[in-house]
Amino acid sequence: MAQSEDETGFELGTVPRGVRLRARGVTSNATGRFEGAVRVAVDDGWALEEDARLLQAEVRIERVRSAISYNASPDLPFDRSVNPYRGCEHGCAYCYARPSHAYLNLSPGLDFETKLIARPGIGPVLAQELRARTYKPAVIAIGTNTDPYQPIERDHRVMREVLEVLAAFRHPVAITTKGTLVERDLDVLGPMAAVGLARVGVSMTTLDAGLSRALEPRAPSPARRLAMIRRLSDAGVPVRVMVAPVIPGLTDMDMEAVLEAARDAGAVAASWILLRLPGEVEALFREWLAIHAPGRAEKVLARLADLHGGAVYTAGFGTRMRGRGLWADLIAQRFALALGRLGLTLHQPPLRCDLFAPPARPGDQLRLF
Repeated sequence: MAQSEDETGFELGTVPRGVRLRARGVTSNATGRFEGAVRVAVDDGWALEEDARLLQAEVRIERVRSAISYNASPDLPFDRSVNPYRGCEHGCAYCYARPSHAYLNLSPGLDFETKLIARPGIGPVLAQELRARTYKPAVIAIGTNTDPYQPIERDHRVMREVLEVLAAFRHPVAITTKGTLVERDLDVLGPMAAVGLARVGVSMTTLDAGLSRALEPRAPSPARRLAMIRRLSDAGVPVRVMVAPVIPGLTDMDMEAVLEAARDAGAVAASWILLRLPGEVEALFREWLAIHAPGRAEKVLARLADLHGGAVYTAGFGTRMRGRGLWADLIAQRFALALGRLGLTLHQPPLRCDLFAPPARPGDQLRLF
């Protein structure tokens, strides 16, 4: 393993021997917390010199047994979601979903952004679940864990598969994404939005292209995301700009500028979420700060401690996405003032559930009434 340290002795990353990284959010690949053993490569002096290979993403296929995931979290505005992919090639250093890779016996580090799992065949499974006699429609959220429009969607088209099923069933959907591939599906999203069945949230962290490239190395640039908001809006799809995550001491000063730029691009609503560092994400983000923003690391971590009662993150409902105390109140007040000034809304009209109707299948008995 190749390791490096800064002047304080902080370990900056553990990169597999013979591997070269390019445009990756993190530089280490620590063993997942559920593994029974930790494997460490040791240089015994016999390694042959060879050119480092570029670390590439690989995609595995999952046999889909269930499509809809349910939750009972009191601070989430939805109770069900669909995940077309596991892992995310966007590689955002701050991604709160990274720990989910540990459940797959993979690392929340580099594995999360390079060992990806696609779920083709999810469409028929989703359709079967929607046809269940006990099913009652409510908004399905997509993109709440990993991005459904990450680059591998171009080849695997799992999100397209899901969207076509939802359109056929006239089922409401709320999508969160950074990926420009959402524009490909305007032929489906536009008609759904026209009858109150679809909306899209576009997450933006900063307008600074350089900072965005470091934080979100394989996500579209801020300017490209603004263009995406414009295309969605022009197609009649309601867009919410999601200022997320707000990183105190690093991106929080951009909040008003992001909101104004998104409003000018056509966004009609906005929300914000504080940086979340659950599980392994804390160590990974500390590593990112030490490499990319060493001069701001102390300020960022101190501000997070102020927001979480001394810890950099607490997972309690109601505060995990907002923090608490003076700094949390100030961010909320700034956000509310900007919403009023820019004419943006926090709450959008509810999506419609009354249009839900499973489509007829070949061989189905026709209804008499």
